[in-house]
Amino acid sequence: MRSIKYLALFFLVLSSLYSKAQDIIVIKEGNFIRGTIKATNFSSVVFRNDEESMVQYEAKDIKEFVWNGETYVSKPILINKRMEFRFFRLLEQGTVNLYSIGGNTMAAEPPQKRAKVRPSVAVGGGTGGLGGGIGISIGGGRRSEADQPKRVMPTTYFIERLGTGPLMEIPVEGANSEGKAQHIKNILLQKLTGSEDMIKRINATETFDASQVKTLVVDYNSIKK
Repeated sequence: MRSIKYLALFFLVLSSLYSKAQDIIVIKEGNFIRGTIKATNFSSVVFRNDEESMVQYEAKDIKEFVWNGETYVSKPILINKRMEFRFFRLLEQGTVNLYSIGGNTMAAEPPQKRAKVRPSVAVGGGTGGLGGGIGISIGGGRRSEADQPKRVMPTTYFIERLGTGPLMEIPVEGANSEGKAQHIKNILLQKLTGSEDMIKRINATETFDASQVKTLVVDYNSIKK
């Protein structure tokens, strides 16, 4: 009977810790803060700290953040001939790293009747690739979360192998074509080297999607462990 009570207490404590799980901002190695991430546009991130204050961090000023168990790493990328920093969602890590930018950029919250502070992400139509017309603002609107339109950015994928040059975009989204497939093959053959089986798999693939690319990278990293 006593063991059952101890087991019930253990699950109660575990549940309490889980319900208080927080997001993390890593300023630099060994220096991090906890709180709640509200939104990101991949160049900035809105963060509510333990004092309930809203803070915005630029990608150039922090190392990474962990949001809902996923890691977003700050890395430099060339945009309009200028080197800028962006947050990249880490999809696979190893000899070759796979990242993405885009998707749902707002934290999921239950509907609320009133809110004193609410972040909103505005995606504009300016030019400049990743940097065009994207911003984060913090406002005091009273609309419930259920009434707010869902903020979703197009997803773009990037591949990296340290020592072989900068991040390279893999254009898996959108319509497929022979030229596009060959372009993706060339990138993968450049990064996933040293495995005859992997070379055969890449060359045998006629069209690529995000899932196929991730599977290839995951399998390659398992070979190179």
